[in-house]
Amino acid sequence: MAVSSHAETKFSALLKEQASYEEAIGLMAWDMRTKAPKKGVDGRSEVLGVLSAKVHEIQTSEEIKTLIDELKGRASSSKMERAVEEAEEAYLRTVKIPAEEYREYVTLQSQAESIWAEAKDNNDFALFQPYLEKLVDYKRRFAEYWGYEDHKYDALLHSYEPGMTVRILDEVFPKVRKALTGLLSDIQASDNKPDPAVLEGHFPKDKQAAFSEEMLRRMGYDFDAGRLDETIHPFAIGLNQNDVRVTTKYDEQDFRTAVFGTIHEGGHALYEQNISKDLAFTPLADGTSMGIHESQSLFWENFIARSESFWKNHYSLFQTYAPDSFKDLPFHDFYKAVNEVKPSFIRIEADELTYCLHIMVRYELEKALIGGEIEVRDLPKLWNEKMEEYLGIIPSSDSEGVLQDIHWSGGDFGYFPSYALGYMYAAQINAAMRKEIDVDACMENGDFEQIRKWLTANIHKYGKLKKPLEIIQDVTGEGLNPDHLITYVTEKYQNIYQLSR
Repeated sequence: MAVSSHAETKFSALLKEQASYEEAIGLMAWDMRTKAPKKGVDGRSEVLGVLSAKVHEIQTSEEIKTLIDELKGRASSSKMERAVEEAEEAYLRTVKIPAEEYREYVTLQSQAESIWAEAKDNNDFALFQPYLEKLVDYKRRFAEYWGYEDHKYDALLHSYEPGMTVRILDEVFPKVRKALTGLLSDIQASDNKPDPAVLEGHFPKDKQAAFSEEMLRRMGYDFDAGRLDETIHPFAIGLNQNDVRVTTKYDEQDFRTAVFGTIHEGGHALYEQNISKDLAFTPLADGTSMGIHESQSLFWENFIARSESFWKNHYSLFQTYAPDSFKDLPFHDFYKAVNEVKPSFIRIEADELTYCLHIMVRYELEKALIGGEIEVRDLPKLWNEKMEEYLGIIPSSDSEGVLQDIHWSGGDFGYFPSYALGYMYAAQINAAMRKEIDVDACMENGDFEQIRKWLTANIHKYGKLKKPLEIIQDVTGEGLNPDHLITYVTEKYQNIYQLSR
């Protein structure tokens, strides 16, 4: 029997109040990463702690628990039922963390992010180490509060990819790694390598920004509901469906950082902008998991923007923004150069083939760190050893090694595997989409509307109405299957490097 509408009204009001605090927190986080003055960090961190404590208070209140119990299994709609499920999930996880401890953790997060940026700029891991040690200690405790079956790291994975476990990753990742490292070895032995030097040269930031903005518009990103800004580490943030912001990083000596980075973050933003508006102010107005979210950004960055069909249409446009040195550069030389495979130190600048290897380095370290097998002080040395093992290169500094990513400064342990999972999901989604629409024709015609509408109809609009593995099953007809990614990179790079099949 359905419950009274009064209970649903009170429940919705609480969710809206929580969403309002979360939007304020998101806006402050965006400001701290883009515009905030350095001296304002400590004060802002305290404010974030207060606001986050309010969210914690709502999520763990007796009122929300009473309403969840009243509505569970008796809500008036499937949307309300899923909102109740999400609220209960948040309650059961959040209530296990003492409120004061959570507030201290959030304050530490904000302080650590600022210290990380300083440590990275000055190649000073020792400066960041005590903050990271405290964050790891919190995460180990949180994992114990939340509980797990096989591995403590599973409790953290659940925050980003519900249903994912160490057992699954330890089965899938070695298979992918074996395929990628084998293909990488063949490529390095090939005599038919692209010439990356053709892409070198000063490319003014304002020209890169103009081209990046044009790409976002063509993808369907709504600038009336978002903006593009510069930051040290690119990200997209959805404050609400009508305010989804993109950031990027410019390198005037390598346009690929900004162009592909902006398109990547634009994929995230399209997801957020196209979630059904009737999910607003509920826990469902978000991507269903970080893996599915990452599938959208990697789909646009790799399967679209790094494809030959994309550049057949956009190379001439690109040349109007690019320096004169690109005017006489043949199309195929350009296309092969932007798809060069070469192990690099920086994850966000990695090529398609080696990208997942970067994720595996981080996953192995995180798993061991949370499991207590290693300590924070061990990270720089172990990072370099794993980079040499998986990619055959050793960082010359901690800034291009263990300090390069922002995630640990925010306590985001368990997040990194989502990038590799997202890449696998993207390959599956790409294969499914191609059965229904002519993706190459769309790209060659510069018409992304069909692609965006397909993604919205099959993925975006649902927000969290569907769970991640439900999305993948419904869209592709199967569960997680890394074979699509292996097939994609093998076929693409066999052609580019003229490898024997």
